[in-house]
Amino acid sequence: MEYIDRALGAPLQSVHEIFPVVTMTGPRQSGKTTLCRHLYPDLPYINFENVQNGLLFNDNPVGFLDSFEDGAIIDEAQLEPSVFRALQTVVDEDRHNGHRRKFVITGSSNFSIMAKSCESMAGRTALLTLLPLSVNEILQSRQEGISTNELMFLGGYPQIWTSPVSAAEIILQSYIDTYVQRDLRQMMNIKDLSKFMKFLGLCAGRIGTELNRSSLAVETGVSVATVDSWLSILEASYVVWMLPPWSTNVNKRLTKSPKMYFCDTGLLCYLLGIREAKQLDNYPLRGAIFENMVVNNFLKAAYNEGKKPRLSFFRDKTGREIDLIVENVDGISAFEIKTSTGFNPDYYKHIRYFEKTFPTEVRYATVIYDGDTTCEQASSGLYNFRNAKLFERV
Repeated sequence: MEYIDRALGAPLQSVHEIFPVVTMTGPRQSGKTTLCRHLYPDLPYINFENVQNGLLFNDNPVGFLDSFEDGAIIDEAQLEPSVFRALQTVVDEDRHNGHRRKFVITGSSNFSIMAKSCESMAGRTALLTLLPLSVNEILQSRQEGISTNELMFLGGYPQIWTSPVSAAEIILQSYIDTYVQRDLRQMMNIKDLSKFMKFLGLCAGRIGTELNRSSLAVETGVSVATVDSWLSILEASYVVWMLPPWSTNVNKRLTKSPKMYFCDTGLLCYLLGIREAKQLDNYPLRGAIFENMVVNNFLKAAYNEGKKPRLSFFRDKTGREIDLIVENVDGISAFEIKTSTGFNPDYYKHIRYFEKTFPTEVRYATVIYDGDTTCEQASSGLYNFRNAKLFERV
């Protein structure tokens, strides 16, 4: 299978010089296994979805791990949570006797694997996240021109970009089937899958808007508590993520509603019933899907550098809004996102207001759009979303 170079590769190898274990989470099919096996071709590969591996491990956890003299890649670790406690014993013994081996632990369930890793491996592991391909990773792997519609429609799952375009629908349907039939049943007993799939579709139709749990509950026909539970599942399995509101008052950030985005626009388009890229030309939610794609790339840029994303949005009582705010060590960067291919001076209206309102906080502001022009000013510039320099602001 064709290998697509991943931006997280260099940070992964760097942190492995410091920590004996690297724990990598991310959605299914985001490329975790492919990346690890590409970077560490000589390390044994263990997948806990293989029942035999689980049996061998449970028979003697420490002995199983200790048998790998140079370390190993251990996939789907959330299926055997005790692997972290066993690793702690092996790593501590290595430190005592001067042995240096490398373990890479991967998993597709965010909350469970992170909790176990942090609890048992404090000071022994680095935590990294690999999301589907960024726009920059896709463009670097392709010589031919790719339209904006194609980037949104196909999303970032590597298998889609290494397969014929005609296979995209089959791959995404298979992804949903696997997610619903396997992952959900492992994470929580959802009794009415038809209601959950309806809920998933309703979430897709609300991207880029402030989350209204009560409305989702009414339209799905479930309680608000159930909506909260299902949203937690979607976040834990990297289907959706929440962009919090920005405020100078931290308490207000916690009380206001976040905006919801999908981690992959290909999956989003599939759930919206979009089956061809050209459908996006006149699709009512094209602007929201474009915004989702751009915001995702800031999220990926942070994770691909091994950083914790510090992203938010701004909206005041009068409806003035800044689509994305990135908090940096030197202040904040503000971004307005427009799907248009043409430029309109009104695009700067909310940015100008935001800069005047928070003059000491704003260090950089620009408009991101789908046009060809790039104006690299220090502030209030204009960028095509494909410009990789944009994401240096994370």
